[in-house]
Amino acid sequence: MLRVRDLERSFGDRTAVDGLSFDVAAGETYGLLGPNGSGKTTTISMICGILRSDSGIVELDGRSIDHRTRDAKRDLGLVPQELAVYADLTARENLRFFGRIQGLAGSELDTAIDRVLEVVALTDRADDLSREFSGGMQRRLNIAVGLLHGPKLLILDEPTVGVDPQSRNQILDAVDALGGEGLAVIYTTHYMEEAERLCDRIGIIDAGRLLAEGTRAELVAGLGDAARVRIDLADGAGDAVVSAVRGVDGVGSADLSGATLDVVTERPNAVIAPVIVAATDAGASVAGVAVDQADLESVFLDLTGRALRD
Repeated sequence: MLRVRDLERSFGDRTAVDGLSFDVAAGETYGLLGPNGSGKTTTISMICGILRSDSGIVELDGRSIDHRTRDAKRDLGLVPQELAVYADLTARENLRFFGRIQGLAGSELDTAIDRVLEVVALTDRADDLSREFSGGMQRRLNIAVGLLHGPKLLILDEPTVGVDPQSRNQILDAVDALGGEGLAVIYTTHYMEEAERLCDRIGIIDAGRLLAEGTRAELVAGLGDAARVRIDLADGAGDAVVSAVRGVDGVGSADLSGATLDVVTERPNAVIAPVIVAATDAGASVAGVAVDQADLESVFLDLTGRALRD
């Protein structure tokens, strides 16, 4: 459904996207994961034809998309991270407004509105002002707008940021059902468990390049026998601690987030003691240690040298 080949974009001397290529099939949910500044937003903007690419091609259902085309964009739905609904309109009025922009009218529009309200579980609040909605409900309405015109590809950019647990689960359930209906989905998130739950395949990008791609099982298998060691530090954590731990023999990668040090290694039992010594010598106090088997977070840390949350 979506074909991206050799996509490139630079801003002055900075290369934001560097020869990116991937495909998304009909009915597939493709996770696009990368730390802040990795090129995700620039990539999405070029796929949508909002931003001009320097080179490369984007095709949706065999039709080219760029900053000049219009026809293929009608089959694309974008749900941006920032809310794009009007607070002084009801949910139904918002959908009617955006539906008319998409060329829908009459009974076709009414049917489409009822359909998407049901998908995002807002039927009982359809005639309430959106400013009265919780943050999670507003995000669900945002998704409904993106689905209203029946796109073939839906792009969801961080759709669960800042929402309550109930709304988050409702959003995830809705996205999970979309793939079963044949819709191609690109899903970006900072929550690794969402990618593991929803995505059929995952592409990990950093510095504008695709570092790895595959199913969760394929990506984790690439780590071999690696495990993740989580070390809780009481105080004194800083760059010196990370540098010291990365220098320990057997440590594949290490990343510090707050007071938690994540270490990927193929020899967890052998490295725990020297890692603790290295962290302590660098000024940190170790409060706890836990060992987890390799997961998607481990893959991401091993490929980029930092956690997805960065």
